[in-house]
Amino acid sequence: MKAVIQRMLRAAVSVDGEVVGKISRGYMILLGVEAGDSVSKGSALAAKISKLRIFADENGKTNLSITDVGGEILAISQFTLCADCSHGNRPSFIGAAPPDEANMLYESFCGSLEGLGLPVQKGIFGADMKIDMLCDGPFTVTLSI
Repeated sequence: MKAVIQRMLRAAVSVDGEVVGKISRGYMILLGVEAGDSVSKGSALAAKISKLRIFADENGKTNLSITDVGGEILAISQFTLCADCSHGNRPSFIGAAPPDEANMLYESFCGSLEGLGLPVQKGIFGADMKIDMLCDGPFTVTLSI
């Protein structure tokens, strides 16, 4: 399981011109679910993200978590994070989990974040989504479990 975490001032995701998820200060998380991933991996990743200290404290040091600042999360399923570009110039997605399994693990991951007290907005799994975002920093972290 791979996650790209971006610190946001605001972010919104739209499908067919309609906003389906929107946050103010917080994280936008792009989640790639790989073949062999599990609910326990998603729970561990959610726990790590909830404790990640990438917000500035009163001294300007990255010392506060999303919980500390009362932030929100916009979680987007992103199978292209599982791309393998090691052979040729066209990505292979053979390492991505099958869609039904990936959707279940994406939903479980989002549920784990919510279970940790984090407000979560989501995109629509498998949809052609458009994302409007204002990055803070920018500050981007990648995590794999």
